[in-house]
Amino acid sequence: MQSLLVIDDEASICKAFERAFANDKVRVLTAKDGAEGEQKFIESRPDVVVIDLSLPDTNGLELFKRLRVLDARIPFIFITGHGTVESAIEATKLGAYDYLFKPLELDEIRTLLDKAFNLSRMIRIQPILAETDEMHLAGDAIVGRCKAMKEVYKAIGRVASQNLTVLLLGESGTGKEVVAQAIYHHSGRSNAPFQAINCAAIPDALLESEIFGHEKGAFTDAHRQRIGKLEQADGGTLFLDEVGDMSPMTQAKLLRVLHDQTFERVGGNTPIKVDVRIIAATNHDLKQLVSEGLFRTDLYFRLSVVTIRLPPLRDREDDLRVLAEYFLRRYGSEFGVDIRSIAPETMELLTQYQWPGNVRELESVMKQSLLVARGNILLPDFLPPLGDGGGAQASSSHPEFLSERFVTERLEAGTDNLYAEAMAIAERQLMRQVLAHTDGNQLRAATLLGISRVTLRSKLKSLGIEAADFSH
Repeated sequence: MQSLLVIDDEASICKAFERAFANDKVRVLTAKDGAEGEQKFIESRPDVVVIDLSLPDTNGLELFKRLRVLDARIPFIFITGHGTVESAIEATKLGAYDYLFKPLELDEIRTLLDKAFNLSRMIRIQPILAETDEMHLAGDAIVGRCKAMKEVYKAIGRVASQNLTVLLLGESGTGKEVVAQAIYHHSGRSNAPFQAINCAAIPDALLESEIFGHEKGAFTDAHRQRIGKLEQADGGTLFLDEVGDMSPMTQAKLLRVLHDQTFERVGGNTPIKVDVRIIAATNHDLKQLVSEGLFRTDLYFRLSVVTIRLPPLRDREDDLRVLAEYFLRRYGSEFGVDIRSIAPETMELLTQYQWPGNVRELESVMKQSLLVARGNILLPDFLPPLGDGGGAQASSSHPEFLSERFVTERLEAGTDNLYAEAMAIAERQLMRQVLAHTDGNQLRAATLLGISRVTLRSKLKSLGIEAADFSH
């Protein structure tokens, strides 16, 4: 269970955080002043801290400095009024994750906390290289026994302790993020800051600012100075996911960082020196992008000092069964199901499928199977449709979303998370159907769904769905 510590002297704000975020997966701790907050921080070492800059017994910035000495990796989010903006900016220079302005907006808080919790998980949970029968079920693991994955393990071991730039190559869903975590945790910077940016999930106009920060007045909406993730990661590691989606301008600035560890904020002209290790990842063929003039040749060579290639699931020999069993065991208790084996006919269906979404798609399929499974054997009827009609072939035995059978079975199973279970099935069905209607056109699909393209990309990634699979 993740934990959130809120340090604020306004009881209404503490209560609001408890009502909005306390659940079976998040524990919310509150403190009314700096002294109580420091004590609870030491006792619980929370995953994320929200702290008001104006506290009755201390300055929030000074409290942050003391707490950061205890653990510099925990994401801190500051609550600030207009009179303390400069202090909030100073805090981000020192490594705070971000800040929020009063009055607080719930949607903004929720989005920021989701990102902070994800970052905290990457920082604090060390992935296990589970190449033996001993499966690590509590957190992230790099699972596999095939020859290609053993080469990945060796590469992590060789490069982690070296202060070298690393480029991770592989299709979507092959586990590049978990490998980046493993490199960070086995490096000499494991107690230093870690920042992560998905370059494909941020519009080009904002990505440069997200990485390098900006000065006040740098562009229309730049009402105040912003510290970028590169500066926040000083002394530590910056993970740039989907680096192949960077614009030419951002590529040029990143090249300078790799060359001499200096950069300038957007709209600024003062060089800033940092000490940051870069780990980059992409599902694109960078050599092809270079030949097409879409990616800088010099940046490619700077990034690929060490290259680790992650194999697609279809090329991983017998790892499909190992991974499927791992996910069933890992999530079985969460869904209240004890699946002990996979039926031969189920395994045959899984083996016949090509898994375009790779390990991430398999994880999603196993989760969905656990939603409807009964007994202790995974039967074909429990599988969701694979691809465009594979797997269980969308047979009548597969539960329709919110059918009486689905709801009844989950209630009889004693679920206490029915809404999330139903939404997981509905969201996957909706995304696939809309993408099929638009022939894989993400812009049209996002318009029909009434969400941004960035949100659509994020949802597709979490569900292990590739839009390209629907294009004709």
